[in-house]
Amino acid sequence: MYLDSCVIVKLVSHEPDSETYHGIVTGQALVTSELAVAEVRSALLTKERTGRISRQARLAGWRLFQDKVRDQEFLLLPLNRQVIERAGAVIDQCHPNVALRTLDAIHVATAELNGGEQMCSSDQRVCEASDFIGLSLVSPPKGK
Repeated sequence: MYLDSCVIVKLVSHEPDSETYHGIVTGQALVTSELAVAEVRSALLTKERTGRISRQARLAGWRLFQDKVRDQEFLLLPLNRQVIERAGAVIDQCHPNVALRTLDAIHVATAELNGGEQMCSSDQRVCEASDFIGLSLVSPPKGK
């Protein structure tokens, strides 16, 4: 199952729907782009800066992410020229139906290029783009 960074942040820090996403990923092989290394760190820093988590919670979340990468619970897929080229093509393919941002397109392209992994995201644009290009989506049950 491919996780974009917003789901990873839910798994390494507390958010209202974290428990739901823990349930979704339990027992799954989890992959993401190397891009997540910077994005998860940035998201945790943003959460601290805006007062949604403490410094200690940010550091704990970052350590947990690093541990999961080290232990290969999160397998990092390469960010390379092929991914960048495909991300640009995904942006073109989705236009004008989905206003896909560059980093989101990198996640969609990485999932697609690595066997069409099931995409797990809570980002509406990522979900719309994944659906548009034919990736299987995994999401919480309605009402969660």
